[in-house]
Amino acid sequence: MIRGKLWFRCAAMHDPVTPMVVQPALVGWQAKRRQVDLTIERAFNGEELVKRMKGWVTVDPMKVTDIVKKYGRLKVIDDRELVIEFDKEEDANKLNKELADTFGGEVDVELIKK
Repeated sequence: MIRGKLWFRCAAMHDPVTPMVVQPALVGWQAKRRQVDLTIERAFNGEELVKRMKGWVTVDPMKVTDIVKKYGRLKVIDDRELVIEFDKEEDANKLNKELADTFGGEVDVELIKK
């Protein structure tokens, strides 16, 4: 298995950025007839994390995830870091080419060396 880091361009500063989980989501409920004092903490999966980048990066994150799914799997590892898992390095190269063709350098993948 090969892993890569997905880099977007920040809409404000145009620096390469990648989303990461700083703190898991805290979900609770509001009941109509009584108070519910229950919350659960849940981390985002890879696609949810990328989707939250809308407006903060220069491309549509959902279009990026559609392309990524053709070649690999978006995952959050260690409950914090977004990566793409590939079966072959060739898939990472193909993904980088399609991202470059589609977004003109606004998104790219950097392979993670072990």
